[in-house]
Amino acid sequence: MTAPSRTVVLATHNPHKIEEFGAIVAASRPDVAVIGYDGPEPVEDGVTFRENALIKARAAAAHTGLPALADDSGICVDALGGAPGAFSAYWAGQRKDAVANRDLLLDQLRDIPDPRRRAQFVSTIALVIPVPDADAVEHIVEGIWPGRLAHAAAGEGGFGYDPVFIPDGQPEGAERTVAQWTAEEKNAVSHRARAFAALVPLLATL
Repeated sequence: MTAPSRTVVLATHNPHKIEEFGAIVAASRPDVAVIGYDGPEPVEDGVTFRENALIKARAAAAHTGLPALADDSGICVDALGGAPGAFSAYWAGQRKDAVANRDLLLDQLRDIPDPRRRAQFVSTIALVIPVPDADAVEHIVEGIWPGRLAHAAAGEGGFGYDPVFIPDGQPEGAERTVAQWTAEEKNAVSHRARAFAALVPLLATL
């Protein structure tokens, strides 16, 4: 097993994201150790995934002096014009209540039939690399995971909107929400995995 020789800070206090990101990174870059961010949280006042990802990565890089990754992700529902989008974590209010967010979203679509329940998980990852006596180097990548919303939550795994998201590409009649998948299944094809696949070549610059 390759021992990590580089360290990158992940700009989040969410242990679920740290675990998931660490597993994704380790699968292709075992030489890169991902650590959690213990500094102050910046104000995420952007209105897009890109803006918020950069806000978080810049703050973590400035606080730690280390290369910083930040993921801003959420669910975009076609019938809602792409909402909740960047406001996914706060859809039911400022408490970041995952259950309340899911319940509100399902209630808003309760009369919408399957063909019109199209949705996508979107992950935008910012990589900010501090450079002594110069501007930091910044990169942005994105991953999109298409699917649709279930009519009710199902499954005990995952987090956030996983219990109500049914990814495309599953056998008809045997479709499952992401919360019914194993962590390994999810990490292989998720929106974060897709974004990270685009990020891997950029990590070579560390």
